[in-house]
Amino acid sequence: MSKISVIGAGNVGAAIANDLMIQGVASEIVLIDVNKKKAIGEALDVYQGAPFFSPAIVRPGDYDAAEGSDIVVITCGMARKPGMSRLDLAQTNVNIIKDVAANVVPYAPNAIYVIVSNPVDVLTYVFTKISGVPERHIIGSGTILDTSRLQSELARRFYINPKNVHAHVYGEHGDSSFVPWSLVHIANNHVDEYKASSPDKDRIKWNQDYEDVEEFVRKSGAKIIENKGATFYAVAMSVCHICKCALSDAGTALSVSTMMHGEYGVEDVCLSTLTLVDRTGVRGKIRNELTEEEIRKLHISADKLKSVIAQIEY
Repeated sequence: MSKISVIGAGNVGAAIANDLMIQGVASEIVLIDVNKKKAIGEALDVYQGAPFFSPAIVRPGDYDAAEGSDIVVITCGMARKPGMSRLDLAQTNVNIIKDVAANVVPYAPNAIYVIVSNPVDVLTYVFTKISGVPERHIIGSGTILDTSRLQSELARRFYINPKNVHAHVYGEHGDSSFVPWSLVHIANNHVDEYKASSPDKDRIKWNQDYEDVEEFVRKSGAKIIENKGATFYAVAMSVCHICKCALSDAGTALSVSTMMHGEYGVEDVCLSTLTLVDRTGVRGKIRNELTEEEIRKLHISADKLKSVIAQIEY
């Protein structure tokens, strides 16, 4: 039996609550929002589908309703508008997460906190610094959605199940993210070697199209926002996956944002590398061997985030 509180009942928070119900991740789901009527409506809407899935309580509440939560998911903040970068949101959402931390942590000091609000790496860093929550209990959603976009795009190009694509996005959840292509494998073959061994080689078109794929991944969120105004389905699914992993005894490798302590020469910043997550939170980082160029890109991403952090007040 697990309890998950979701702070923020907007599109993303409501979609997360709905997915938690459908996937049977939690036996109790609490929706908390400054707009109490919105939280009431979303909770009731999700709960009324309970007869079709695993029994669960879905209810609205104030911060004290988060007491006893195994996981607290933070989605609140100003949404990114068309033409706005994630980093443009920084100071406004930093102020919001400071208020959230002060209000919810006293009621759920032992919970694992999943930060989803953008700019997620900056907010994960700030939450780590100000909340008093142990670092191992703080997980930014980071590039887990970027990674899912990467895997699904490679699966489409190579005519294979996405579960057979082992590829991850590192760095900032934003424009300086990158793919360590030296680590990308499809069905136990390096991405550049898979075509030759595949039964689909006659229809696979691949010529080390690294830049095209990375550009697609980076621009996917903006393209969705341009067409429908917001992104929330895929991010909700990715956050539910993090929650499932954080309720399991088995460690799962996820590209999530956590505090760096000298890995690859990067420290005092939160960004995404491959990390083991289980019910203890962050079990530790998987130190894959990166090329010199990949390490350089990770440092560029870290420096970009540090420059933003240096300009905000927290």
